[in-house]
Amino acid sequence: MGDQEIVRLHHPVAVIDALAKNRTALTVALRPIQAGAFSSVDAFDEVTDPGDPALVVVGPSLLRPEDFDRIGRLLRSRPEVRAVMVVDQLAADVLKQAIRAGVSDVVQQADLDPELLDAILRADQVLLSVEPPQVVNDEPEARVGQVTTVFSPKGGSGKSVVATNLAVALAERCSGPVVLLDADLQFGDDAVMLHMHPRHTISDVVESIDRMDLHQLKSMLAVHEPSGLLLLAAPVDPAMAERVTAADVGVILNLLRSFAAHIVVDTPSVFNDVVISLLDRSDDIVVVGGLDIPTIKNVKVGLQTLGMLEIPQNRIRLVLNRANSKVKLDVEEIERTLQLRAEALIPSDILVPTSVNRGIPAVLDAPRSGVARSLGQLAGVILAGTRREGRAA
Repeated sequence: MGDQEIVRLHHPVAVIDALAKNRTALTVALRPIQAGAFSSVDAFDEVTDPGDPALVVVGPSLLRPEDFDRIGRLLRSRPEVRAVMVVDQLAADVLKQAIRAGVSDVVQQADLDPELLDAILRADQVLLSVEPPQVVNDEPEARVGQVTTVFSPKGGSGKSVVATNLAVALAERCSGPVVLLDADLQFGDDAVMLHMHPRHTISDVVESIDRMDLHQLKSMLAVHEPSGLLLLAAPVDPAMAERVTAADVGVILNLLRSFAAHIVVDTPSVFNDVVISLLDRSDDIVVVGGLDIPTIKNVKVGLQTLGMLEIPQNRIRLVLNRANSKVKLDVEEIERTLQLRAEALIPSDILVPTSVNRGIPAVLDAPRSGVARSLGQLAGVILAGTRREGRAA
């Protein structure tokens, strides 16, 4: 690209950094683009109008916790603004804070040319794809879809069984579309559990993320014919997981929320960038545990991690799987240990592995079983937005 060539974007660009030398360096790195410059997030916010889309580049002098808090408040209050952050070193804690703040992309200062310009071009296209059409009417604004993320810090807890059955149960109860997003990007098997063979996966969506719109995304969702549930499956090749970023999943989730009544997200048993971003965006987090000591220990650590991530406890729904197992621990003891009531108690039943092997969720295969009733109860709790009354934690 020649130095004199002007890049035409759909949205204005602003550089924000407390140091003049950094603002100059970032402006030079963006020299094909006519970018404004501001010394603080507040200065940008004061002179730009809410509702007007914009792209901001946050410089490396704004990496203190209070800076991330201010950036996060800006991006939450003005969803029409997308942010790219420039850092000296791409450390894990900085990346985590950037994701929590809602930053779309992070670029190392050593890689400004051409990474910064590429990041801005991507953010410009993504912002264009998620902007709502300008329609003037007197009807109340439509409610965005509710997101429920199913998570367990312990593998083998039955997390995907809960996610698939919960999604099917919601699809049977909701008047609007319900989508299951399999975000276990390396080893997700929701499609197998539903006996589905989707033509597209999340990796196909990500390949076109810069130009993805709602119509195109809908065309990539597979339909579970018995229930009407829509599925966006995990990649077939585990290596494709590395190509899916937290920002990509955020774009997908925003598009899904614009038309679906409910989105259920299945996740891996790790706190990576994608999972942290999903948890932060969720209305409800279903934490799946069991009655064995290793699982309880991991769930307790997982709940502590959610607390460190400042996830409000009223978003967390504890589900105990295999709750009638003949072990010495009882449910009340586990609830006291975790300081959280269980929303649903799923009994141990040979029906579960049988239904998994057949690819028919238990809520469809045996709707009168204890397993199906417990999962149906969980769906009711999620839809009602209420917590199960009962034993004190």
